[in-house]
Amino acid sequence: MSRDLPGFAEQGAHHGVRRLHTVDLGAGDTSVVFLHGLGGTARYWQSTPVPPVFPGIHTQLVDLYGFGASPRPWCRYTVARHLEALRRTLCSSRPQVLVGHSLGAALALAFAARHPASVQGLVLIGLPQFGSRDDAATWFRQQPGGWIYTNLLATMLACVVTRRVARGLLPHLIRDVPRVVAQDLVQHNAMSSATSLWNVIYRHDSAADAAALPPDLPVVCIHGRDDRTAPISRIRSLHRHRPEWALLELEADHHPWLRQPRACQAAIGELVGQVRPPVIVHATGAITPGAGD
Repeated sequence: MSRDLPGFAEQGAHHGVRRLHTVDLGAGDTSVVFLHGLGGTARYWQSTPVPPVFPGIHTQLVDLYGFGASPRPWCRYTVARHLEALRRTLCSSRPQVLVGHSLGAALALAFAARHPASVQGLVLIGLPQFGSRDDAATWFRQQPGGWIYTNLLATMLACVVTRRVARGLLPHLIRDVPRVVAQDLVQHNAMSSATSLWNVIYRHDSAADAAALPPDLPVVCIHGRDDRTAPISRIRSLHRHRPEWALLELEADHHPWLRQPRACQAAIGELVGQVRPPVIVHATGAITPGAGD
């Protein structure tokens, strides 16, 4: 795969963007990285009364390639380009737990399949798993307004209209999500939104990534029972093939983190507790990380 990435500085350059934009919270021996969904930004995770922080843990909120304050070049956003942007941002640090929502969940799963040594665990929230572009199109055509999301040009046009015409109205028109989430629905461009949808969700089969994961990697799937964007039946089927995974079904739609943040935070914290290096208490009372830090 070419390492060229539009919007990023060339290798060896002294100036320019070299990594995705991140927000860092807290400090600790373990890192938890949050990846937002399509149309989101890092602020998605900070929009509820329950913050994405854990005692003694380093939290990193990432703006995906083409979204938020990260580079947003006018190009095709492929799985390979998204993963290369994440690699440049994440692989220089210690192994971490990845938490992804929707598009971010698909990318977290794909990243773990390709860089297993860099990932300690996965939390997949609202994972959109369809199997094929045709199956995705069939599902979305059954949803209100779904025809827009099964036609690439219509999707791009809807994105342009939203960003240029309805930008200031979104917090008033979309009342079922926090205000900052509605505001950030314009923090991308038509190419980053539409081609990420097509290449990462429609044309990419996450089941193949799931099959490639190390069998001992802790994975938790969190899914809303009333999810009309990512069918829960697909996740239940995936879980049957990977019974070692944990599946937490919540009374929620496609946004469990927004509807039941405490339950999501608890599930993430439990997984982090499984992979966090042990702490050694010395006779003097000093505390240091154990082997594996």
